Amino acid sequence: MAESANSGSTQQSSGAQTQSGKTSAAEGNPSPARLEQAKEITRRNVLWALGAGVVPFPVADVLAIMAVQVKLLREFSALYEVSFTEGVAKKLAATLLSSVGIVGIGGAIGGSLAKLIPGIGTALGLVSVPLFAGMATHATGKVFTMHFESGGTLLDFDPNAMRNYFKQEFDKARSVVTQIQHDHKVGGKPA
Repeated sequence: MAESANSGSTQQSSGAQTQSGKTSAAEGNPSPARLEQAKEITRRNVLWALGAGVVPFPVADVLAIMAVQVKLLREFSALYEVSFTEGVAKKLAATLLSSVGIVGIGGAIGGSLAKLIPGIGTALGLVSVPLFAGMATHATGKVFTMHFESGGTLLDFDPNAMRNYFKQEFDKARSVVTQIQHDHKVGGKPA
């Protein structure tokens, strides 16, 4: 809130202005432009995750997906002007991914390892792993958009408190990720 030093009265502003002129998320006033940027960052990183999921080498694909998750959090930290620590980002991303449960994680790991089997295993892995990666990235984007818009940082993020919301967004993400894939294939926005 801004105080008027000249008149001695208190005036409310529509949000604190940072040095870059952006409205601070900590004030709880979401900026439509910032929300649109967050949505675009999420969409772009879903595309990266889809690409990481088709890496033909088991385990390397999982590492590539985690790198995309960290990249997403780095870009969000820059957008919301909060400090970024790679080690913290890795831990938060891994903890959130555990929210989808043993079946979800097991399916992704199984799909990754299936790439070792020529033919059907490779095909199964090239379909299931990218979809899982895209869904997880979309859900992570939704969770952190909400968290940062409410004034949070990476250091005060509580993954245990966000597990249910992450799981809900992960479950809803299949149709969104499928639409992003379709839009990209038919000449939609480039990554």
